[in-house]
Amino acid sequence: MERIEQDETIDLQKLFAIIVDRKKLFGGIVAGFTVVALIISLLLPKEYTSQVTVQGASGDMGMGGAAAAMAAITGGPSGKATTYMELMKTRVVLEPIIEQVFDDIEPEKRLDAEGFAKKNLNIANTKGTQLISVEAKGRTPEEAKYIADNVVGNFLGLMTTLNKENKSLVVSFLDERIATAKKEADESAQALEEYSKEHKLYEPSQQTSAQLGRSAAYEKTLGELAVTKMAQQAKLSSVASQLGEQNSDAMKYNMADAPSVQRLHNAIIDKETELVKMRMLYQEKHPNVVRAITELEELDRQLSAEVQKVVSSQAVKVNENQADLQMARYQAATALAVATASEAKVQALQNKADEDMAGMADDILEYKKLAREAGIKQEIYNNLTKQIEQAKIQQTMESMDIQVVDPANLPDEDKPSGPRKKLITLAGMVLGCMVSLGYSLVLYKREY
Repeated sequence: MERIEQDETIDLQKLFAIIVDRKKLFGGIVAGFTVVALIISLLLPKEYTSQVTVQGASGDMGMGGAAAAMAAITGGPSGKATTYMELMKTRVVLEPIIEQVFDDIEPEKRLDAEGFAKKNLNIANTKGTQLISVEAKGRTPEEAKYIADNVVGNFLGLMTTLNKENKSLVVSFLDERIATAKKEADESAQALEEYSKEHKLYEPSQQTSAQLGRSAAYEKTLGELAVTKMAQQAKLSSVASQLGEQNSDAMKYNMADAPSVQRLHNAIIDKETELVKMRMLYQEKHPNVVRAITELEELDRQLSAEVQKVVSSQAVKVNENQADLQMARYQAATALAVATASEAKVQALQNKADEDMAGMADDILEYKKLAREAGIKQEIYNNLTKQIEQAKIQQTMESMDIQVVDPANLPDEDKPSGPRKKLITLAGMVLGCMVSLGYSLVLYKREY
């Protein structure tokens, strides 16, 4: 059995005639909905909005170049900006505000941090910048300004605490190591002095002077590499501690497998070897030595940037709140691996130089050995002292990582941001028109 469906058509003239015939009824419906919407808009409590703008640290916000460019193109927030925005919504930041603002409501009936953030806050990152805008809504102008001020104030306090805790781990590690380094340096110097007096050996012979000069270059480089390893180990310990507290699942891949990282890895080792040779021939301030040190520092910066790119390009998704910690972990681990390999290469060269001196008198060899140990340990102590001062300065600087650009404003009491009366009234009128049209269609169906 075939079923024939006929399309029903509407005669617009007849429909229009029905609307004209009952224009008072339909007009009343539209007017009624409009009036109800207006009354609702008048009965809704007033709402005020206060805005404050903060600026994060300059630079690429801890991302690789490609990731930073993509964030700028798409308008998405950068890695560190996203972390800041999420931290502003945490219980540590919002619960003191909730407790103060809603002190007239029983604790169990108050909004939690997540609900408060959704209802009273609008936090956004301005496209392609490090600016974060915080809009706070309140029942009065004073309440809106209080919320905006304290979201930023509590967040700044949290950031200062986190930075101090992070850097304090590094400083604590270096404090412990510097005491040991000082003791070892003093003991080595004392051993050298006693050996010199016992064997009446105060100046190396001209035959060994050149060789000892070359050893000094090895000692200086080995001392710098030893301190670099300690500093990177301290950073790894600090990051590992924080990741452990956050129950982080680390991304697992071998950074050394990246060809670009391996290339820079080998280039740094070669440059360390070249620097040792330069120090054998020239003084520390010689242009060739200064140039080699500058090139080595540039290679280190390139390696750090390349590690960022490699980590950013991994397919594994990392929690945005842990992105900076993960990046710091891989940078420190890679720098530690490079320093360890460089140290092994320089140590091998020094061992070869030691073998070349096998024919020298035992007393001179022992003197050289003690002098070398004393030099390395003194160099370690000197560099550790510089490192701990830099860590303390960095701790202070990072505590000021966020700055208020535009303080929270006090909204005009006569100009609330909500409810939007005109929009609500217009919506009521549109709804009334839709109901009227629907009713006219029902009448049309009955009559025709």
